[in-house]
Amino acid sequence: MQPLLDFPFMWEAVPDLLRVVPVTLQITAVSLVLALVVGLATALIRLYRTPVLSQLAALYVSFIRGTPLLVQIYLSYYGLPKVLTWLAERHGWTGLDVGGIPAIAFIYFAFTLNVGAYSSETIRAAILAIDKGQLEAALSIGMTPWQGMRRVVLPQALAVALPSIGNTAISLLKDTSLAFLISVVDLMGEAKILGSRGLQFFEVYIVVALIYWAICILIERAVAMLERRVRRFEGAQPA
Repeated sequence: MQPLLDFPFMWEAVPDLLRVVPVTLQITAVSLVLALVVGLATALIRLYRTPVLSQLAALYVSFIRGTPLLVQIYLSYYGLPKVLTWLAERHGWTGLDVGGIPAIAFIYFAFTLNVGAYSSETIRAAILAIDKGQLEAALSIGMTPWQGMRRVVLPQALAVALPSIGNTAISLLKDTSLAFLISVVDLMGEAKILGSRGLQFFEVYIVVALIYWAICILIERAVAMLERRVRRFEGAQPA
């Protein structure tokens, strides 16, 4: 009778899987940083009710939250080159090589817009949680509204939003497993390649699950340490 698991194969698969972990981490880190910038801008536009932009921001958030990430990846991968080609033909951009854009760029684009929409709601809620008197006090000592927001409100909002941002980072890490659908060989993509060689998908997916789990634990620990550091002057510790 065949053994349930091929442990030698699982052990041999570990180095190959670890080799592509940097790709997964790179997608996570770059997309998260860009998404937080997009999320902050979207949140501020909606909070200040900027004409036209506020309505567009609300439409953007609604669309992203109302469609699956998989569909957004496909729209990015198949739609963005078509739009760029159309713009190039319309404006005579002869130097634009749409075919030379790497697939990972479309992953960055899709993940940034997806996480940015969700992060905007997190950031907006965190800013609204800060007492309005904080900004009024900043204005009373001569700060401009932007200075008061940047120096007083946003640092406090960060402490409020940090746990949610940590959860977003973990979710984004797991969502990178969809990158292989457009030929980006990340952790999950390498697992599919290894598993297909001997049809040992069960074993390789167990190894992948353990690697994802280990990375998520590290992210949880890092976020907890950062939260303690951010809150060290508040006398409050994270649960």
